Amino acid sequence: MAAALEFTVDGRPIEVPDDGASLMEVLRDRLGIRAVKDGCSPQGQCGCCTVWVDGKPRVSCVTPARRVAGREVTTMAGLPADVRSGWSEAFCAAGASQCGFCTPGIIMRLAGLEARSGADRPRVVGDQPRSAAATALAAHLCRCTGWQTILEAWEGYGTAVPQRNWPAAARRAELEGGVAQAVGPDVASGEGGFADDTAPEGALVALSDGQGGWALGETVAEARAAAGKVQGRRTPAEALMPLAFPEGDWAVRLRTSWVEPAYLETDASWCTPGGEPATPLANGGAFGAKLASPLPGVARKLADEHGRPVRVLWSREDTVRHGPKRPPMAIGVNANGRGLVRVVRTPGVAEAIALVAPGLKVEEVAIAGPPTSVAMRGAGWVEAAVALSFLHDGTQPMVAPDGGSARAEWSEGGFRVQVRGGNPLDEIVLRSYCIGAAHMAYSWVTSEALTVDLHGEVHDLTIRSFGVVPASRMPPVEVEIEPSDDPPVNCSDAVFAAVAAATWRVAGYPADWPTGPLPGQPDWL
Repeated sequence: MAAALEFTVDGRPIEVPDDGASLMEVLRDRLGIRAVKDGCSPQGQCGCCTVWVDGKPRVSCVTPARRVAGREVTTMAGLPADVRSGWSEAFCAAGASQCGFCTPGIIMRLAGLEARSGADRPRVVGDQPRSAAATALAAHLCRCTGWQTILEAWEGYGTAVPQRNWPAAARRAELEGGVAQAVGPDVASGEGGFADDTAPEGALVALSDGQGGWALGETVAEARAAAGKVQGRRTPAEALMPLAFPEGDWAVRLRTSWVEPAYLETDASWCTPGGEPATPLANGGAFGAKLASPLPGVARKLADEHGRPVRVLWSREDTVRHGPKRPPMAIGVNANGRGLVRVVRTPGVAEAIALVAPGLKVEEVAIAGPPTSVAMRGAGWVEAAVALSFLHDGTQPMVAPDGGSARAEWSEGGFRVQVRGGNPLDEIVLRSYCIGAAHMAYSWVTSEALTVDLHGEVHDLTIRSFGVVPASRMPPVEVEIEPSDDPPVNCSDAVFAAVAAATWRVAGYPADWPTGPLPGQPDWL
């Protein structure tokens, strides 16, 4: 029988077996503390499971529980009520939380800085404290917000928050995210109702065994041991372009590679026998990547087979290997706006391209690789619109198929973005989505790529191998929202296209993405 470990969690003494479990496994699966999120275990690279150990932030998924014996562990749930609500309100007021999955870990990181720096530290944009916050965020990934609003929440902590119309804010979030989404301080506290957070106690756990089947266990650790998979790594191999350019004398060429959507809440579902499975889309759409997730069907099947509730989880490596990507493309455009798009075969992609570029012919190519989907943010039409932007050198706004529009320009070391999306409904939410889309576009153009071999196997399986631009290297984004009483429409997709085009233009229209850092790119903070 394993010896016992004793330590304190959120002010109460606990005792658990010393059986090799990680601190995160103890907190989530044995103590039921759902504010501690699992976005990448056991990689220790997303920061979603960050807690305090003796007052200092620590990533709990790579911390053996035995290492905290006799020590004090604090989760977000254990912060003083005024501190917890203060951070949640600051994040909500700044638009620094969208799905809310990564937020509790980030708040624990920043609250740790706050506790050490003292209440009288200045909150001036660009001074050392903001730099310290941006540096600390290197231990985290937030794919939704684009970092800027998180740094604004750091500066705004402890100040008055505006009154909001929460139903209007939620409606705007749904328009931008594509699925129903809650907005409010509770979301920033990690209470967005994520699938695995709502699973019933005592449910059987199912993990992919890497061979098309499912390994079962009473706990995540037991199922992981049964799966017997080796932890994925980052490859030193260079990412290769999957497609050749179409032949022709083109005025401009543009070629994209495989990129990872990098949503934080990995696919999850659960089901009771004869019941309806929990949706993986509890508080966010993962930029379209979860719309066809197979896990609800698996949860239903396994629950019926075993006659008990079953939790089904994808690991970070599973989402990278099996989750959909935006289809790589190789585009050639001539001076009159006609040309050819070679694209990895994807249902619906030709129709998406035709929405904005009827003069471009489409040639779909079957190659080995991860699955692709036109449901990804602007897939198809964004690449075509960006390629055509060369012809007008960015003087025209990007107009999305649903009517939202945006114009972006590079000015004084940052992006200035003007958006039209009908009635804003809630400017904080709209601005947050626009900044997040700007970050995703800038990171895509300059930094992101996955290594996929000729057999279609993905080799970059860790958070830090995706190339997502961190907080310390993201240029500032200024958003101007046009007032309007017209019906509201999505406009962050148009921002995504506009900032991608502006970044490409500043880089000098190189043919291949990622382009690498922009010329003269400074340390932004």
